[in-house]
Amino acid sequence: MAWDFEPLRESLVFLTTQYLTGLELQKPRCDEENYEIPEIAQIDEPQTFVGSKKNIWVWTVVNTKLPVILKFVIGDSSLLTFTTLWQMIKGWACFLYITDGYKVYPCLIEDCNHLVSKTAMTRVEGENCRLRHYLARLHRKTLCDSKSTEMLYKSIRLLIYYLKHGQLPRFS
Repeated sequence: MAWDFEPLRESLVFLTTQYLTGLELQKPRCDEENYEIPEIAQIDEPQTFVGSKKNIWVWTVVNTKLPVILKFVIGDSSLLTFTTLWQMIKGWACFLYITDGYKVYPCLIEDCNHLVSKTAMTRVEGENCRLRHYLARLHRKTLCDSKSTEMLYKSIRLLIYYLKHGQLPRFS
């Protein structure tokens, strides 16, 4: 005798869809920033140069599911710079933060919410690569570099806006 699981499967698919739809309706949004709060965030710190080849790091945070940088901070590779970024994102209460194992992450991210895995960071590495592709000033030790941290910040912010909206902001 064969079992007919098709009605059970259809009911399960219907209930799962209803549950997930309800979760999407209740998901918090940041209206002023116009992005969804991620469940899983990836954090990375690519290095670049400013002025006379002074090392500087661009700390980036991305949503694992969406191709856009949500937050970034420019500074050195210290805990102080990461603390600045962490103050921006800790209110998200993500289920998981994926990092590359840099020594400052465990100081602020709890072990139960922290995954150290270089292979699971494909989204953030892709976004960092895209930043380097579009902004020559982010390339490694080239003739084109930023003269100031402020110009680097404004260039990255403008590029992120362009990549998200497909157009440059209107200036009045």
